[in-house]
Amino acid sequence: MSRDPELLRPDYFPDLTDEVEYAYAAVVRTPPRTIFTAGACPLDADGATVAVGDYAGQAEQVMRNLAAALRGAGAALTDVVKTTVYVASSDQADLVAAWKVVRAHFGDHDAPSTLLGVAVLGYPDQLVEVEAVAVTP
Repeated sequence: MSRDPELLRPDYFPDLTDEVEYAYAAVVRTPPRTIFTAGACPLDADGATVAVGDYAGQAEQVMRNLAAALRGAGAALTDVVKTTVYVASSDQADLVAAWKVVRAHFGDHDAPSTLLGVAVLGYPDQLVEVEAVAVTP
């Protein structure tokens, strides 16, 4: 029996490219407990935006905050089945800088993700936000 969630990587899909570094889909076969996070933001404990102007620096704080939110809900990054990564930029290099940090935090757990460049995010000087869906037994 496979572990839930089962991440379906490119080799599972003969019609899709295998040149991507993430799963195309996640399948949950058992009745799970589902956790939907709010967007994790690059805020410190005082509510201030950290690493102003630094996409990678903000992504680091975002991932720490996301992991903390998941822990509080009884989950971990390895329980995530989908993320959406928002980057306030139209420059692909900025999106890649944030993505590399997010990807590193997930390690081998390459859950499906959507990476988007957006015009603006909610907090002053905010450049990166990540929301996630996780499942636990």
